[in-house]
Amino acid sequence: MSDNAPLRTPSQRIAWTATIIVSTLVFIFLIAPILAIMPLSFSSGSYLTYPLPGLSLRWYDDFLNSPRWMNSLKNSMIIGVASTLLSMVLGTLAALGLAQWKSRFKPLVLAFVLSPVVVPGVITAVGLYFFFAPIGLTGSYLGLILAHTALATPFVVITVGATLQSFDTNLARAAASLGASPLEAFRRVILPLILPGLASGALFAFATSFDEVVIVLFMAGPEQRTLPREMFSGIRENISPTITAAAVILTTVSVILLATLEGLRRRNERLKGGG
Repeated sequence: MSDNAPLRTPSQRIAWTATIIVSTLVFIFLIAPILAIMPLSFSSGSYLTYPLPGLSLRWYDDFLNSPRWMNSLKNSMIIGVASTLLSMVLGTLAALGLAQWKSRFKPLVLAFVLSPVVVPGVITAVGLYFFFAPIGLTGSYLGLILAHTALATPFVVITVGATLQSFDTNLARAAASLGASPLEAFRRVILPLILPGLASGALFAFATSFDEVVIVLFMAGPEQRTLPREMFSGIRENISPTITAAAVILTTVSVILLATLEGLRRRNERLKGGG
């Protein structure tokens, strides 16, 4: 029976229905905390309680007009953009090198490059702290950017490496035979073909940096408080509905990034299908 054939037997229909029900319940379980937080951000009350005493945008106004929250958002954007750009360069170079390297040590090197994704965040944060502290990079923007770059680069390596799996190396050789320099061959031949993977990796890298809090707790000083760090401090010190407004904004950014990523994926599939 083909994959598109209708489900004919009762056992197949039962299995399909059970799969739909279980998937729906899992989805509700995962999305319920977000759905619970969103209405609270529009509450007119000063406490996180249901039912809502009324509707108001006061907490979004408090977020947008608070120097503390705006400074944390600015820090998140600066660190996120800088670490994304740096991880794009390093991740692309690493993916290109690994794609062309033929050695029995390649899996070991790849595992080392991807280790920040596998190792627990607390261990990574402690290791980075003890590595950066002696050279004076803790409590600085540069230290946080480098730390987030180490955390985000593996995502670029994965996405660009996956794109390079279908890359025809003869195209680069043909460009070189026509007189193109290595840099020109990369810019005119390789980069346009790996651009979907590079863009996907950049989105993952930015989302990783923008949402990260553990490394910031270990390495950031008073001037480098990011949005997740500010939310964490607010939950510990003074629970205010402004935190829910910040959470909704953070969630909205993540949804936009995921939607953009899905759009890039579909565009890449259409280009492959057209080719």
